[in-house]
Amino acid sequence: MNQATGSQALIEISEVRKTYNAGLPNEAEILHGLTLRVDRGEFVALIGPSGSGKSTLLNIVGLLERMTSGSYRLQGEEMNGLDDAELTLRRRTKLGFVFQFHHLLPAFTALENVTMPALMSEGRVSDRQLEHARELLAAVGLENAMDKRPAELSGGMQQRVAIARALVQQPPLVLADEPTGNLDTASSDEVFAQMRRMHAERGISFVVVTHDPRLAARCDRLVELIDGRIARDEGT
Repeated sequence: MNQATGSQALIEISEVRKTYNAGLPNEAEILHGLTLRVDRGEFVALIGPSGSGKSTLLNIVGLLERMTSGSYRLQGEEMNGLDDAELTLRRRTKLGFVFQFHHLLPAFTALENVTMPALMSEGRVSDRQLEHARELLAAVGLENAMDKRPAELSGGMQQRVAIARALVQQPPLVLADEPTGNLDTASSDEVFAQMRRMHAERGISFVVVTHDPRLAARCDRLVELIDGRIARDEGT
């Protein structure tokens, strides 16, 4: 466990529980009083078998689901109790997402998809943001596909657009769910190397859910969930 000072904490989760169907016969508690901290600049792999609670935890950290009880502080601010509009604002300005499925908008080009977070957050895309989006697409090998729409791209290329989109706002934290799961080995290595470069050069923290032991071994820290509890937390 990282022992850095509190001022370096990016996310602090304390005694978080998540229950679905509360009060019903099929009530199920998925997270059982989970406590986790990620400091600024960490690159963390979140691993564990299917059903262990990884996606639920990622959704809570990503402000996509509310916890049943507990505390979640993002950059020192308590998230529990914020209304939906406040959570949306924090999600847009502090978090980047790479899901297992790319969720690109089919009517827009690759470049337009990458700039969409800036457009949604600020109502416009600045020249600097547009240039940064181009740089990110080039970094993931799509310099010649910026004007193509998702239907014109392979599945792997679409996922690389999604990775560029997650990084365009330079958020302090990127949450990634199997970010290279749809890529071949060579493309996977290239994309992961770019993620590590962004982490090293800009201090962006990453929490990466993965079933790939090769990818997990290249992260700085492993957090393993089993049955909604942390079974292991160690450096790689």
